[in-house]
Amino acid sequence: MRKVPAMSGNRIRALGALVFSLFFAGEATAGKADLVRLDKSERRLELLANGVVLRTYNVALGANPAGHKQREGDERTPEGRYILDWRNSKSAFTKSIHVSYPDKADKARARRAGVSPGGDIMIHGQPKGYSWWAWLTQLFDWTNGCIAVTDDEMKEIWDMVADGTPIEISP
Repeated sequence: MRKVPAMSGNRIRALGALVFSLFFAGEATAGKADLVRLDKSERRLELLANGVVLRTYNVALGANPAGHKQREGDERTPEGRYILDWRNSKSAFTKSIHVSYPDKADKARARRAGVSPGGDIMIHGQPKGYSWWAWLTQLFDWTNGCIAVTDDEMKEIWDMVADGTPIEISP
């Protein structure tokens, strides 16, 4: 019979820390994102903290996603740096977090063009009561310019992103 060597206290503590981090890694990072980054061409939303990607999500965008949002009704998702400035728990979708579009430059551009810049651009889940359709709706761009994720993903984003967090949206 083979004798198993005893574990030292340091090895036991290291093993305990490893097990703890595996089981509670998600809990440890909750509420820690300091930047949200959206790559429209990749349909990829990332939550970052101190330059490290914490979570990555596949998203659906506005039905006409190419280019920066110019006016109300163009179904484009804006591009640039904005702030996630407030949230709506009673949205028509499963939770939503507002993107601070339009900013001063967006408003000035729209004014020069004689159009409304639009607004109410949100990161949101699925329409309430239709979360079961997410397997299909997330395969194409369907919003009016918003950033859509599944309901479970929206709940996670809601918990990890505070009001005032910047969002960078690239083409």
